[in-house]
Amino acid sequence: MLAQQFVNGVLLGATYALFALGFTLMFGVMRVINLTYGFYFSAGAYLALFATRDAGLPIWAALPLASIGSGLIAVVIDALLLTRLRRVRASELASLMVTLGAVLALYSLATTFVGADIRRFPIGIIPEAAYEFAGVRITAAQILILLATSVLVGGLVALMRGTRLGLAIRALAERPDAAGLMGIDTTRVAAIVSFLSGVLAGAGGVLIGLNFNAIQPYMGEEMMLRGFVVIIVGGLGDIRGALIAGVLLGLVEVATAGYFVSSLKDAVAFAILVAVLWTRPSGLFGRAVIRRA
Repeated sequence: MLAQQFVNGVLLGATYALFALGFTLMFGVMRVINLTYGFYFSAGAYLALFATRDAGLPIWAALPLASIGSGLIAVVIDALLLTRLRRVRASELASLMVTLGAVLALYSLATTFVGADIRRFPIGIIPEAAYEFAGVRITAAQILILLATSVLVGGLVALMRGTRLGLAIRALAERPDAAGLMGIDTTRVAAIVSFLSGVLAGAGGVLIGLNFNAIQPYMGEEMMLRGFVVIIVGGLGDIRGALIAGVLLGLVEVATAGYFVSSLKDAVAFAILVAVLWTRPSGLFGRAVIRRA
């Protein structure tokens, strides 16, 4: 029982970490609290649903297509809403308010066009059989979550640490003005960061949709609390911290549902968020920033 709960928690936490990675990447590089991020999560799930149900694509093809589609949506929304704010050096509050209004409008449009009812992937899109290892059952959907998360996280780390683009992204995160003076096209790099964040959010939406086989427009809104918990606990802008905090949150939620009451999961997540903000505002793996006048 304990081993099964541990495996379930790690796999669920891997999806939370994937979702939060794009969120922390966007904030860490552009210092933007973009509340439309949850919409990219929902959009990815719906794009995969349409690809499998209407186009008849297998899930291994629908997953990357839906992720790329979410990334393109993120680029368009960033260009329409946030590029101008960055140019005029608007405050973080300005981006927060603009994206708050935008996400309400986007969810309203999504509900109008696709409805608020829960949708499900076609039967047989992924094998329903479970595999047993040392008494622990793992479903095909959970195996896909593990593989997809490993590939995306590994690809992101390789990009950030081993390419010129990754160096440009890190430079933009550290010193935006200096990055521009060094010849980096900051507008292009910001668009790429938005795309990567949208890809990660969209992939997370597909994987969560597969794991629970339930898709609805506001599923991204429900994930935003978990995203905030992960990036606050892990440390703002810290990729390693987001991974660890995501897995820890998944373990805590599974333990709460398995040994206490499942309806308390959101309350526990909120309690963790408040406790970390009270005791270590920079996060468990983040570094406090000293501001001098």
